[in-house]
Amino acid sequence: MKTVFITGANRGLGLELVKQYALRGWNVIACCRDIHTAHALTLLAQNYPTISTHTLDVSNESHILALTEKFADIAIDVLIHNAGVSGDECESLGNMGQKEWINVLKVNTIAPMLITQALLNNILAGEDKTIIGMTSILASIDDNRSGGRYSYRASKAALNQIIKSLACELCEADVKTMAIHPGWVQTDMGGQDGKVTVENSVKGMLNVIDNLRLKHSGSFFVYDGTQLPW
Repeated sequence: MKTVFITGANRGLGLELVKQYALRGWNVIACCRDIHTAHALTLLAQNYPTISTHTLDVSNESHILALTEKFADIAIDVLIHNAGVSGDECESLGNMGQKEWINVLKVNTIAPMLITQALLNNILAGEDKTIIGMTSILASIDDNRSGGRYSYRASKAALNQIIKSLACELCEADVKTMAIHPGWVQTDMGGQDGKVTVENSVKGMLNVIDNLRLKHSGSFFVYDGTQLPW
């Protein structure tokens, strides 16, 4: 039985990722900041015995460092960095502060790197050896024609760079990485005007992840399989 590790698993895309992997019969390590308030995730775990829920505040380095010991000797096939913040507090000129910027970078950029580092031996022990960064088309410098969303764009562009660097560094160990854009999804972050349902976005992303090969490692894809320019 394969294992997937998912951050930000309490709602939206994270919750649907947990559900769809559980439906496949995978062991799902579902992590979120406060498991006691994650009622939908807790209910899902009650219905699917392969789901285990864990508290993980990705902005708390001590939580991240504890992962190495907590999950020692557990092989992880797919690691999905889904936890993220929108950066609404520092979205535009005239509305920015250092504290808000640092929080966006801690969650969207630094945490995925440190979590990968903490769980690297687990990934190397897995069969699929796959690391996924949940990013956004807003991270594409080539596609940026509107400006704005400064901290979010920057944090996700930096995450893309991490995903690319990991691909280069870990290719000889057969580790595959990918940055994936889930589309404009109908979630709390995407809003109800989103063009894609959560279910269809995750279904598409799982198909792209399933078909990821080492030759495509370090690339930037959309949930429908389209490759995006950097």
